[in-house]
Amino acid sequence: MLLKLQDITKGYGQAGTRTYRPVLKDLNLELAQGEKIAIVGPSGSGKTTLLNLIGALDLPESGKIFFEETDITEYSKSELAAFRNKKLGFIFQLHHLMPQLTLWENVLLPLLPQGNKISKEQTDRAEHLVCKVGIWEQRNQKPAEMSGGECQRTAVVRALVNKPKLILADEPTGALDESNAFALSELLIQLSNDENIALITVTHSAELAAKMDKKYILKNGKLV
Repeated sequence: MLLKLQDITKGYGQAGTRTYRPVLKDLNLELAQGEKIAIVGPSGSGKTTLLNLIGALDLPESGKIFFEETDITEYSKSELAAFRNKKLGFIFQLHHLMPQLTLWENVLLPLLPQGNKISKEQTDRAEHLVCKVGIWEQRNQKPAEMSGGECQRTAVVRALVNKPKLILADEPTGALDESNAFALSELLIQLSNDENIALITVTHSAELAAKMDKKYILKNGKLV
């Protein structure tokens, strides 16, 4: 089992007061290596909150999150940062590329925390992925000089460059037109299959959700 969430509870405000708002309650989830799931639900149901917990960007109030059988809720801040960098890849609705950097520099950015020098093996992998998603010719362009679809494909490569075990995608096609959304969803599935990478995507897109191995609805703080 790659990922296991056990009795996760998370809310906002001070517990026990009128202002406290529960979001997730006794939530459980298991995810195998290479498995692809979609999480759907209305706005405000806690989908992004859940993704932030899985991505070690936030901690639950109670419950355990196991990754490769290790409880990451016990990690220190530095251990969590290393975990995010080495084990996870993130794709957001907006690509969040650095505007002052070229496509190529954006792709290599996650490799910098690992050391002062990027290895040839790492650059070869980055080049392979950039070519695979069809944006090699744009590698020296900056985000403002690229289309939305090209920027989002760059974000996908950036998420994959460190050989993560799990990709977390928050509305990855939400800012794209229909044709680019279709192309990106197909790309995510292909890359997940080719590299045996697990994928959790939060989406309002019925088309994208239908392509996953499983679809969960986040309802009343739990996954159905």
